Amino acid sequence: MSEHEDAIPDSDEEWRERLTEEEYKILRERGTEPKFSGEYLDVDEEGEFTCAGCGTELFSTDQQFDSGHGWPSFFDVVEEGNVETKLDTSHGMRRTEVVCATCGGHLGHVFDDGPDPTGKRYCINSAALDFEGDE
Repeated sequence: MSEHEDAIPDSDEEWRERLTEEEYKILRERGTEPKFSGEYLDVDEEGEFTCAGCGTELFSTDQQFDSGHGWPSFFDVVEEGNVETKLDTSHGMRRTEVVCATCGGHLGHVFDDGPDPTGKRYCINSAALDFEGDE
């Protein structure tokens, strides 16, 4: 669990104090990091990925795969209900946005071109995540 999980900021100012500039841009302004630049694109140890904004468990290395698209990719979430999806029509496209169900932070998008067993590819920004290795 993250040190942030117990208190979700009430204001934009509090979010800016809590998050780095890059985390804020992605989680609160729906930004994205450049392809192949993310810290969690290749993780060699087992563990869980949590929301960088609030600490909610989101994904596991057991669900991670190399999609070749340039962002960490997962075929499922750790627990149903920890993420929510929304229609995103920005940039002239129709995509499905993935957000943290706890704090509403933008995580990335989900596509229907992933591997079995779900067929999903959760394409997630590293800067929206923290990693806790199993030890």
